[in-house]
Amino acid sequence: MAITNKTYMSQRPNKLSRFWQELKRRRVVHVITVYASSSFVLIELINNLGEPLNLPPNLLLIVVIILAVGFPLAIIISWLYDLTSKGFEKTKQLTEIGDEEIMVVPNAWRIATFISFVVIIGLVTLNISARRDLVKPGSIQAIVVLPFDNFTGDEGLDFFVQGMHTSLIGELGKISGLRVIGKITSSTFKNSNLSIQEIAKRCSVQAAVEGAVLGLGDSIDINIKLIVASHREKPIWIADYTESRSHILNLYNRIAKQIANEIKVNLTPEEEQILGRSNSIDRDVYNAYLRSHQYWDDLSYTSLTSALEYLTMAVEKDPDWAPLYAGLSKVWAGLAQFGYVSPDSAFPKIHEYAHKANELDPDLLLSHFSLASVYWEEWNWEKSEQEFLKAISINPSDAVVRIFYAHVLTILQRTKEAVKQGQLAVDLDPLNPLILSLNAVVIASNGDWKAARALLEKALSIDPEFYFANNLMEFVAYHCGDYDQVFESVKNYQPFEDSAIKDFKRTLIEKGFAQAYEKMLDQMELMAQHNPNISADMPYRYGLLNQFDKAMAWIDTLYEIHDPNLPYFVTGYAHLDSLYDNPRFIEIVEKMHLSIKNTNGD
Repeated sequence: MAITNKTYMSQRPNKLSRFWQELKRRRVVHVITVYASSSFVLIELINNLGEPLNLPPNLLLIVVIILAVGFPLAIIISWLYDLTSKGFEKTKQLTEIGDEEIMVVPNAWRIATFISFVVIIGLVTLNISARRDLVKPGSIQAIVVLPFDNFTGDEGLDFFVQGMHTSLIGELGKISGLRVIGKITSSTFKNSNLSIQEIAKRCSVQAAVEGAVLGLGDSIDINIKLIVASHREKPIWIADYTESRSHILNLYNRIAKQIANEIKVNLTPEEEQILGRSNSIDRDVYNAYLRSHQYWDDLSYTSLTSALEYLTMAVEKDPDWAPLYAGLSKVWAGLAQFGYVSPDSAFPKIHEYAHKANELDPDLLLSHFSLASVYWEEWNWEKSEQEFLKAISINPSDAVVRIFYAHVLTILQRTKEAVKQGQLAVDLDPLNPLILSLNAVVIASNGDWKAARALLEKALSIDPEFYFANNLMEFVAYHCGDYDQVFESVKNYQPFEDSAIKDFKRTLIEKGFAQAYEKMLDQMELMAQHNPNISADMPYRYGLLNQFDKAMAWIDTLYEIHDPNLPYFVTGYAHLDSLYDNPRFIEIVEKMHLSIKNTNGD
């Protein structure tokens, strides 16, 4: 039934109702709805396409201002004018409408209004539900901190920016409710064209942190973004920080706590205390410390001695900062582990620096890691394990600590525990050649030589010249039956001439592996007199040839110098089972407070 003017007037119970009816009659309500939904869509488009299309950063603000100004104008125009088939016409007053005129809303306006309501409700619901998903407790359990951008304009400060990246990873790693990817893996994504979603998939994480260092003078200016991988590449949190250079250590604490708050990860009272500490550091001392970091993970003699020089220089200026001593202990342990210096000269320094670091800061991860290494050298496995567990409790995301703890468990014949810890280490730093190679030892000790080889191949695909991976591949390839690869690996990490390698391979083809390998060992015997790093592997090599008398002679030599690799000879990786009933071997094993390999792997 048509609604006439008389009928319309008779249905006005009060002024508010009359005003509402008039708003509808003049299409004001419909204009408001359509205007609001159109504005909402426009804002969302700019918000989401601004970064990909490189739109001006202030475009969104300008559009919002224009829409805000246009809103009252749209209402005024809709009150005064109607849009008809003849164009814009001035809206008639209610008293001018005759009974024969039908006051109904055209279908086009009805459809537009309905669609507008649906769009508004949909967008609001989507934004609210998405935001709730992002901040839901437990939705983010793992995170990767991407390499920081150096926007200071000074490439000479790259080492400092890299050090800041490493330090923030270390601080976040102290949060037990969060798995934090290691710096070696995260650093592989520097200048990468991969999306956050692709990086997150490769690292098995749910979120990423991006950082940009904007200024490095007397104060530090840094911008931090937190991005959730399962949603659009739009930060859910952005913050700018400014901190004096001398209080940079506090900056990492602040950022780590804020990130934990944003992703709703609860901190334990101990974590609150550690992350709440206030520290200051001399500018030059911190610079030297960060420069030493550049060399720690490259286990060559040149790199380790360079790290040693920077740390020694820093200690002279600040003799009370614990990380310096922990770093010195770690470097000396590396020098001894890889045979660059004799254990007799290295061990006293490892002991001294490790205990000094722990005395200055009992809550420092590196202090306990260094002490764990000290007790390892003393063959005090109970105390070594205690220190490893303490270090893990301080930073559960430190892959290096976990993989060396896995090695202790391997030496103690607790194979299942070792494999678990080794996998945790790989999960924490999956693209780190050192972690992959060290885990290959754990896996090989469990008898899975093919899986160990796969780990080494992955490590070498990342760094074909990685010394340790090539070293291990010599033995793993033998157990996989790939004798040619044995000599290829030796060529990649030992100073043999190409002609010598060709001679070994020719002998391999003509006379078999045993004679080719023995020919190589004759030369290695001579090389070992000038290269201690060769000595530690000689028992393994003679074990492959079943020459166990020579293997035992080398074990005696290594025992006399207290070589740090000696405990590995009781593991399945060593392939020295035929010595397990040798009285001298049993005596050395007992002096190391170890037991002979448990063949059932439990």
